[in-house]
Amino acid sequence: MTVLILTCEEDVTADMVVVHLHEAGVPVMRLDPADLTEGVSLSGEYVHGRFRGHLSAGGRLVSLAGLRSVWVRRPGPPAQRAAQPSAWLTEEAAQALYGMLRGSGARWMNHPDAARRARHKPWQLRLAQRCGLPVPATLITTFPRAAREFAERYPDLVVKPVSGAHPQDPPRAVPTSRVAPDTDFSAVAYGPTLLQRRIVKRADVRLTAVGERLLAARKATAADTDPQEVDVRFAGPGAPWEPVDVPARTAETVLSYLREAELAYGAFDFVEDADGMWWFLECNQSGQFGFVEVETGQPIARTIAEWLARPVPEGRREVDEPSIRAR
Repeated sequence: MTVLILTCEEDVTADMVVVHLHEAGVPVMRLDPADLTEGVSLSGEYVHGRFRGHLSAGGRLVSLAGLRSVWVRRPGPPAQRAAQPSAWLTEEAAQALYGMLRGSGARWMNHPDAARRARHKPWQLRLAQRCGLPVPATLITTFPRAAREFAERYPDLVVKPVSGAHPQDPPRAVPTSRVAPDTDFSAVAYGPTLLQRRIVKRADVRLTAVGERLLAARKATAADTDPQEVDVRFAGPGAPWEPVDVPARTAETVLSYLREAELAYGAFDFVEDADGMWWFLECNQSGQFGFVEVETGQPIARTIAEWLARPVPEGRREVDEPSIRAR
């Protein structure tokens, strides 16, 4: 049975997993939904109470009944690179592709419905609180007065985007930044603003969760770090990422978060305070892991490959389809 990977062409992180799948002799089909109608094709037939569906890419034809798992890694918008792209065609292609895949019975990493919900930062923060993860005091608002009052209660704040998206193309990361003490917050009225109490950290922690397996790495904060430098993504080289054990209580709450969110994969970002407590910042349901594996040697790609290669549990297969040969 085949593992289907939905991602863009230049995805080195996905390449790391594909290597392990090939070594294990597991068939892989990799495609970008953006190439639908131009290099990627699909077909589904619903007759006499049976469904027969197929995907074609790179000269290969795979039946949906033959999929063991689907890894939604970093796919492009469906049909984005079609000869005549349009919002209408993208919606049609998305409905067709993901609608058929939903009926395949394959295991998902992560299911599109769960992934879409899990992207919402306010939802993440509430779920993390409910599961027992420490969350810094946070305000999301368009009320300048609310922002001012929040700043009075928590004078040391950071500001970050609610969605993480950049308003210009190509997409770029928006850094988390400290809020100046004299900020008047009038501009908050022009768009939702996320303010959060700054945790004075002694380290950043990236915890990569694959199923029930938790792999954490820690990057210590140097004593001479610029206090304005709060976003590890934009920090200087500093200390390397190093493997670290996950505290038992944190492991329990992270697994609870994954179950509640219905995620098979999550990249959790924490900051560690002076007392050793891990404060939850966010969980990226499709977060990068390659940089952590390269620095720490942790077998994240192999762990993902092993999860994807597991057989489909009995009773999950919903497609009733005879095998066919590609013509």
